[in-house]
Amino acid sequence: MLARDVRAGIRHRNGTTLMNRTLTNAPVRPDPHTQLAYKRPVRRVNTLDRLALHLGVALIKWGRRPLAVESRERRANRIEQHLARVERERADGHDAPR
Repeated sequence: MLARDVRAGIRHRNGTTLMNRTLTNAPVRPDPHTQLAYKRPVRRVNTLDRLALHLGVALIKWGRRPLAVESRERRANRIEQHLARVERERADGHDAPR
């Protein structure tokens, strides 16, 4: 006889333990099909909540608006400086920024 059972372990004929654990009966996992019977109730957003959300978003956008309007001259200068920078970078052999 090559192997014999010895108290929850199997011993080889040379005396070394091959397995020294007992197998437990693991709890059976619930069947996923039985969980389909439970459905969450559907929550609808009513009109007042939707209106409050839109009002809140509008107020946040309004609060983040620029306070000082950029003048036409300043905008033209900014665009002209950007175009000059792009031309310098193109002349240096670099790609233009995106």
